[in-house]
Amino acid sequence: MTRTTYYTATSLDGFIADEPATLGWLLHQDLDSKGPLNYDDFIAGIGAIVMGSTTYEWVLDHEKGKWSYDMPAWVMTTRDLQEVDGDVRFASGDVRPVHAEMVEAAGGKDLWVVGGGELAARLADAGLLDDIVVYIAPVT
Repeated sequence: MTRTTYYTATSLDGFIADEPATLGWLLHQDLDSKGPLNYDDFIAGIGAIVMGSTTYEWVLDHEKGKWSYDMPAWVMTTRDLQEVDGDVRFASGDVRPVHAEMVEAAGGKDLWVVGGGELAARLADAGLLDDIVVYIAPVT
Protein backbone atom coordinates (compact mmCIF):
# COMPACT_ATOMS: atom_id res chain seq x y z
CA MET A 1 0.00 0.00 0.00
CA THR A 2 1.34 3.43 -0.96
CA ARG A 3 2.14 5.66 2.00
CA THR A 4 2.55 9.42 2.01
CA THR A 5 5.40 10.71 4.17
CA TYR A 6 6.50 14.19 5.14
CA TYR A 7 10.23 13.49 5.51
CA THR A 8 12.03 16.58 6.74
CA ALA A 9 14.78 17.87 8.97
CA THR A 10 14.71 20.32 11.81
CA SER A 11 17.27 22.11 13.91
CA LEU A 12 17.40 21.38 17.64
CA ASP A 13 15.37 24.54 18.22
CA GLY A 14 12.65 23.54 15.75
CA PHE A 15 13.44 25.32 12.48
CA ILE A 16 13.24 23.69 9.04
CA ALA A 17 14.56 26.71 7.12
CA ASP A 18 16.90 29.58 7.93
CA GLU A 19 16.09 33.30 7.73
CA PRO A 20 16.30 33.54 3.91
CA ALA A 21 14.00 30.44 3.71
CA THR A 22 16.72 28.04 2.58
CA LEU A 23 18.13 24.69 3.66
CA GLY A 24 21.73 25.91 3.55
CA TRP A 25 22.09 25.31 7.28
CA LEU A 26 21.25 21.61 6.85
CA LEU A 27 23.70 20.95 4.03
CA HIS A 28 26.63 21.89 6.28
CA GLN A 29 25.76 19.41 9.05
CA ASP A 30 27.58 16.17 9.76
CA LEU A 31 24.63 13.79 9.38
CA ASP A 32 24.81 10.02 9.69
CA SER A 33 24.31 8.97 6.07
CA LYS A 34 23.74 5.33 7.06
CA GLY A 35 21.71 6.01 10.23
CA PRO A 36 18.11 4.97 10.89
CA LEU A 37 16.59 7.93 8.99
CA ASN A 38 19.08 8.04 6.14
CA TYR A 39 18.11 9.55 2.82
CA ASP A 40 19.41 6.75 0.57
CA ASP A 41 17.19 4.09 2.14
CA PHE A 42 14.24 6.47 2.25
CA ILE A 43 14.43 7.65 -1.38
CA ALA A 44 14.80 4.06 -2.67
CA GLY A 45 11.16 3.45 -1.71
CA ILE A 46 9.77 6.67 -3.22
CA GLY A 47 7.83 6.61 -6.49
CA ALA A 48 6.59 10.22 -6.68
CA ILE A 49 7.17 13.51 -4.87
CA VAL A 50 5.27 16.71 -4.15
CA MET A 51 6.51 20.07 -2.93
CA GLY A 52 5.46 23.67 -2.62
CA SER A 53 6.66 26.43 -4.91
CA THR A 54 9.22 27.85 -2.44
CA THR A 55 10.88 24.43 -2.11
CA TYR A 56 10.82 23.99 -5.89
CA GLU A 57 12.52 27.34 -6.43
CA TRP A 58 15.11 26.51 -3.76
CA VAL A 59 15.88 23.15 -5.41
CA LEU A 60 16.33 24.82 -8.80
CA ASP A 61 18.57 27.51 -7.31
CA HIS A 62 20.60 24.98 -5.33
CA GLU A 63 21.01 22.67 -8.34
CA LYS A 64 21.73 25.60 -10.70
CA GLY A 65 18.56 25.05 -12.73
CA LYS A 66 18.93 21.27 -13.10
CA TRP A 67 16.26 18.90 -11.88
CA SER A 68 17.72 16.31 -9.51
CA TYR A 69 14.81 13.89 -9.10
CA ASP A 70 14.18 10.95 -11.43
CA MET A 71 10.59 10.25 -10.39
CA PRO A 72 7.37 12.12 -11.21
CA ALA A 73 7.08 15.37 -9.24
CA TRP A 74 4.21 17.71 -8.50
CA VAL A 75 4.63 21.32 -7.46
CA MET A 76 1.68 22.89 -5.70
CA THR A 77 1.61 26.55 -6.68
CA THR A 78 -0.61 29.48 -7.53
CA ARG A 79 2.15 31.15 -9.56
CA ASP A 80 3.78 30.58 -12.94
CA LEU A 81 7.15 28.93 -12.31
CA GLN A 82 10.20 28.10 -14.36
CA GLU A 83 9.85 24.79 -16.18
CA VAL A 84 12.68 22.25 -16.22
CA ASP A 85 13.65 19.11 -18.09
CA GLY A 86 12.09 16.26 -16.16
CA ASP A 87 8.70 14.96 -15.11
CA VAL A 88 7.49 18.00 -13.17
CA ARG A 89 3.79 18.82 -13.06
CA PHE A 90 2.32 22.01 -11.67
CA ALA A 91 -0.97 21.93 -9.78
CA SER A 92 -3.08 24.11 -7.54
CA GLY A 93 -6.19 23.81 -5.43
CA ASP A 94 -7.43 20.67 -3.71
CA VAL A 95 -4.66 18.19 -2.87
CA ARG A 96 -6.94 15.14 -3.15
CA PRO A 97 -6.91 14.77 -6.96
CA VAL A 98 -3.18 15.51 -7.04
CA HIS A 99 -2.59 12.83 -4.42
CA ALA A 100 -4.62 10.32 -6.46
CA GLU A 101 -2.50 11.09 -9.55
CA MET A 102 0.67 10.68 -7.50
CA VAL A 103 -0.41 7.30 -6.14
CA GLU A 104 -1.06 6.08 -9.67
CA ALA A 105 2.26 7.44 -10.97
CA ALA A 106 4.22 5.96 -8.04
CA GLY A 107 3.58 2.42 -9.24
CA GLY A 108 3.19 0.91 -5.78
CA LYS A 109 6.02 2.90 -4.19
CA ASP A 110 5.53 5.58 -1.55
CA LEU A 111 5.03 9.34 -1.87
CA TRP A 112 7.29 12.01 -0.38
CA VAL A 113 6.16 15.46 0.67
CA VAL A 114 9.54 17.09 0.02
CA GLY A 115 8.98 20.48 1.48
CA GLY A 116 6.43 22.88 2.75
CA GLY A 117 4.94 22.58 6.19
CA GLU A 118 1.77 24.19 4.87
CA LEU A 119 1.53 21.58 2.11
CA ALA A 120 2.07 18.76 4.61
CA ALA A 121 -0.71 20.28 6.76
CA ARG A 122 -3.08 20.39 3.77
CA LEU A 123 -2.43 16.71 3.08
CA ALA A 124 -2.92 15.89 6.77
CA ASP A 125 -6.18 17.86 6.88
CA ALA A 126 -7.39 15.83 3.87
CA GLY A 127 -6.50 12.58 5.68
CA LEU A 128 -3.77 11.78 3.14
CA LEU A 129 -0.59 12.06 5.24
CA ASP A 130 0.46 8.72 6.74
CA ASP A 131 3.83 9.48 8.32
CA ILE A 132 5.95 12.36 9.53
CA VAL A 133 9.66 11.61 9.73
CA VAL A 134 11.78 14.33 11.30
CA TYR A 135 15.56 14.14 11.20
CA ILE A 136 16.95 16.33 14.00
CA ALA A 137 20.17 18.06 12.96
CA PRO A 138 22.60 18.95 15.75
CA VAL A 139 22.48 22.73 15.28
CA THR A 140 20.64 25.69 16.79
